[in-house]
Amino acid sequence: MAEQSQRISGVAERYASSLFELASADNAIDAVAKDLDQFNALIEGNDELKRLISSPVFASDDQFGAISAIVAKSGLGPLSGNFLKVVARNGRLDVLPGIMAAYHQIVARERGEVTAYVRSAHALSSAQEQELASTLSSATGKKVSTRVTVDPALLGGLVVKVGSRQIDTSLRTKLSTLKHALKEVG
Repeated sequence: MAEQSQRISGVAERYASSLFELASADNAIDAVAKDLDQFNALIEGNDELKRLISSPVFASDDQFGAISAIVAKSGLGPLSGNFLKVVARNGRLDVLPGIMAAYHQIVARERGEVTAYVRSAHALSSAQEQELASTLSSATGKKVSTRVTVDPALLGGLVVKVGSRQIDTSLRTKLSTLKHALKEVG
């Protein structure tokens, strides 16, 4: 999924809320989250599927047929599969990434968790990720899960976003700040 800090539309939020209510009634919150992650992995790994979901060129009947076939072969649970078919039938596949992000946000909110979006210049080891999550948990007072992406353009350090707060310790930002300071002096 594109970074979850993206803006989520009201439509995506409503679909996600409905899915959460259904999953909650079925005691399938985690199973649906796992199915959504699995489907997102399918999207990320297939450019044609990405195009099908994001392009307004495809008719909703074509989208519905394609999604139905994918659901039948992917092994998704019945609730998740039916939900994806409803989204396709309603012509709302273009907001599916937002729906998936909103669903995960709702689950986290209900559990009192927050997600930290971390960009790192280099891949973090699992021990480093756990230490970072622990440090952020003590700072926020909530359970923190991390979503780490590697961004070599940072040169070094981290950019951490938790809720509306962002902590930028990247070397790129420090060099940029130094560059601006030197321009003001000279």
